[in-house]
Amino acid sequence: MGYLGSEVQLFTLSTGRKVAKTRLATNEYFKDKSGERSQHTEWHNLTAWGPLAERMEKQLAKGVQVVIEGKLVHRSYEDKSGNTRYQSEIVVSSFLTPKSSAESEK
Repeated sequence: MGYLGSEVQLFTLSTGRKVAKTRLATNEYFKDKSGERSQHTEWHNLTAWGPLAERMEKQLAKGVQVVIEGKLVHRSYEDKSGNTRYQSEIVVSSFLTPKSSAESEK
């Protein structure tokens, strides 16, 4: 669970398949050595495919709190300069917002 840090970007691939990309911020709260409350924010790349991608683009916006279910994927690729780059992302299988969960209880 976290907050979207960017608008959902929806792309259509040459095959016609839709893909959505966005970022999710999750926060961890703890007391530091001096006893002060501190926060650490972790950023996660999100990717969704097909009808789910279209639904995310329509229903989510930057700053919205969302619960994400999916799998963590690590991959590597070669950039234009020939350097190997590594990327981790969550491939979304479902999502829920507090608003949508309240609506589903009606």
